[in-house]
Amino acid sequence: MSTDTPTEETASFHADPYERKWIMFSLVLLAAFAVTVAVAGFALGFQVPGDETRVDPRTVADAPPWSQPGLRDLGNGEYEVYMLAQQYLFQPREIRVPAGSTVTFYVTSVDVQHGFKLQDTNINMQIVPGHVSKLTAEFDTPGEYPYICHEYCGVAHAAMFGSLIVEAGGDS
Repeated sequence: MSTDTPTEETASFHADPYERKWIMFSLVLLAAFAVTVAVAGFALGFQVPGDETRVDPRTVADAPPWSQPGLRDLGNGEYEVYMLAQQYLFQPREIRVPAGSTVTFYVTSVDVQHGFKLQDTNINMQIVPGHVSKLTAEFDTPGEYPYICHEYCGVAHAAMFGSLIVEAGGDS
């Protein structure tokens, strides 16, 4: 074993040109991912569902607001939807709001993991028993926006769907 002090030449980092290319590629890829996430979050308004609160999935359907899931009118074009997911349905199955509405969704599951995807919007949530997921969207264009469960939850999974109907003219 040598007891010589390393010289600057032997102590410096040496990487093969092939390794340097992979390191540079990795750094460029990392920067590209960071830019993509920043643009999606700030410029395009993508949202990550927040864990609003925790509930007991065995008893959540026994107390308000979950005992009567549905639409709540807060005034000034703002609405809240309290939705229960369970094998194999969403409650409520249909929601109607006027065009120009801002709707906040509170969704939880009483049994197994589900998904909630509202077509043509950025609403896409994993619904986990015991957690309440929350996302908000604005609906300016009249039409029907179907929602589905995108997490396989059993044999009748295909029956888990519903629709949000945005009505023209401010009728609800």
